[in-house]
Amino acid sequence: MIIVLKPHPTPDVVQHVLERIEALGLTPHLSQGVARTIIGVIGDEEKLQVQPLQAIPGVEQVVPILKPFKLASREFHAEDTVIEVKGVRIGGGHLAMIAGPCAIESEAILMEIAAGVKAAGANILRGGAFKPRTSPYSFQGLGEEGLRILRAAGDTYGMPVITEVMDPRQVDLVERYTDLFQVGARNMQNFDLLKEVGRTRTPVLLKRGMSATVKDLLMSAEYILAEGNREVILCERGIRTFEDSTRNTMDLSAVPVAQGLSHLPIIADPSHATGKPDLIPAMARAAVAAGSDGVHIEVHSCPEKALSDGPQALLPEQYARLMEDLRQLAELMGKSIDVCEGVSV
Repeated sequence: MIIVLKPHPTPDVVQHVLERIEALGLTPHLSQGVARTIIGVIGDEEKLQVQPLQAIPGVEQVVPILKPFKLASREFHAEDTVIEVKGVRIGGGHLAMIAGPCAIESEAILMEIAAGVKAAGANILRGGAFKPRTSPYSFQGLGEEGLRILRAAGDTYGMPVITEVMDPRQVDLVERYTDLFQVGARNMQNFDLLKEVGRTRTPVLLKRGMSATVKDLLMSAEYILAEGNREVILCERGIRTFEDSTRNTMDLSAVPVAQGLSHLPIIADPSHATGKPDLIPAMARAAVAAGSDGVHIEVHSCPEKALSDGPQALLPEQYARLMEDLRQLAELMGKSIDVCEGVSV
């Protein structure tokens, strides 16, 4: 249910409504906009239908949410959600430019890549310390040592950092080092993991599963939101189809579809979607033109020596040229790319 309060409610009125909802054994989620204040109510549907919510003082209207994803829906939150991470805004016209290697291999290599992507205009540094690989014999990441290197690079170049978390048991460890969690495509429906990151207040980048619908993605986001973490960013990274000329099929229609259904920001990952450096710039430009709230691109200083996904990484100079295009495109569309200020070296 959504409870719409009467215009300009006092703090006492809002608090009373919240207390009454909690007393009924239901969970309230407050959303205060410029014009109206609404409260999303989550709980047993049968109980919701019989409770006299309309009779609570200060309540103007009670509206059922028809979408299965309640907190992620625009019915619950009409305005675009804007997530801020160390001064970098994502959503509402602000674009996240996430760049870095697939895997953290050494401090020297990551520092070199971080310097290049920062100079090009990236505002979030990525790198994997724990890597889900198809083969158990492939490089699995450096673990905590990789997290330490990532944190050091982010601090050195004044950039927030993002890394993948694969298991609920890793959440506490990863949270100590990162500014954003990444939940990968293979874990989109790892519900224990979603609930665990939902109990934190660290923003979560949630990638669409390879065979998942947009609604599946939003239902997974709902798991995180339902635990109290409102900082969720969706990511379109390509889906499995019969097409074999690219690594996956980049479904750019998912961007406006998700934006029509949900207030959450959504970015695109053309690196995993195409798997080919010569296709990444075109699809990155197309993603921004389609309205995405940023792009997530793999960059490596020497792709032929990369320990993970080297063939799909851009060189730093290629990324710099792409960023020039994306800045111009963003300006044309009335959007902005926040700049990370300051380098501590």
